[in-house]
Amino acid sequence: MIEFRDVHKYYGEYHALRGVTAQIKEGEFFSLLGPSGCGKTTLLRTIAGFEGISSGVVLVDDKDMARVPANKRPTNMVFQSYAIFPHLTVAQNVGFGLRRDPRTPAEKAVLVEEALGMVGLAGYGNRAAHALSGGQRQRVALARALILKPKVLLLDEPLSALDKKMREQMQVELIRLQRQVGITFVLVTHDQEEALVMSDRIAVMFEGNISQLADPETLYRRPNSRKVAEFIGVMNFLPADIKGETSDKIQLDVAGLGAVEIDQDQAPAAPSGAGAVVGFRPETLTILFDGQTATDRETEALIEEVVYYGDMTYYDVRLDGVASPVRISMRNVFGRPVLDIGARTRVAWSAGALVLFR
Repeated sequence: MIEFRDVHKYYGEYHALRGVTAQIKEGEFFSLLGPSGCGKTTLLRTIAGFEGISSGVVLVDDKDMARVPANKRPTNMVFQSYAIFPHLTVAQNVGFGLRRDPRTPAEKAVLVEEALGMVGLAGYGNRAAHALSGGQRQRVALARALILKPKVLLLDEPLSALDKKMREQMQVELIRLQRQVGITFVLVTHDQEEALVMSDRIAVMFEGNISQLADPETLYRRPNSRKVAEFIGVMNFLPADIKGETSDKIQLDVAGLGAVEIDQDQAPAAPSGAGAVVGFRPETLTILFDGQTATDRETEALIEEVVYYGDMTYYDVRLDGVASPVRISMRNVFGRPVLDIGARTRVAWSAGALVLFR
């Protein structure tokens, strides 16, 4: 549905987009994820036609958008601020894009009510827009964008103004809505959890380019660089020495864990020359309580910090011979104690959870 071919964008001497090449499939929920200033919103605006490009090609539905103005593109956009007109009713806001449509007022009213029904606001048409909650305003902005039946809906951090509970609720609503209407959604966000929850695929951007484009599970479990690994969720890192390598295996000596052999697909990136480290997620380590035995490997550790979150407890533990602590997340189940700071414990781990960056 959307294709970028070596897209560059300059603002004077500032190089905002640096040769972006990627494809977004028809009907997928696609996210552009990255820190502030990485170029994700600029890239979104090149799809919408709000920003021109310095070189390269942007195609939407196999058509070059170079000379297509924003109002002629098969796209619509939901802005971070929602851009709701406070002096209009909900129905007038939703139907705003139809004001030059040749259909009769009665036909337009039917379309407005259908759009409101899609976003869970059926019957809200006569409400004053200024009297709506943040979540309701977000839904009105979605309905206003969808009533024009675009092929692509562009979402510029649309949930950032909502509180945590409402944001989580609207994430589910957007997933449901995208499946219902079946069009391509492109979301810009800096929230890693939001991107992982909502997306079919995610493009992680740094400094004007895409560092990795993959499905959420691949990004989380097999990041292709330490930078991506650090940005997506929490990851522990330990120094490692490469002792040997074959076409399908790598032999390592990992600080605090000892000798281990991993598969080549656990080293997803080409060597960078920056020194070898292994990464692993907090949930891939398990604290062994009394009577428990490891199904794979185990090591000794000292508990340095305990943070209780109700459903989860996070432990910072120091492995023998390692200067910095590693984090372990444990789900709190009935009968499982929360350990104290200073306690010695055993930690189970598996070679399959390690990712090598070198």
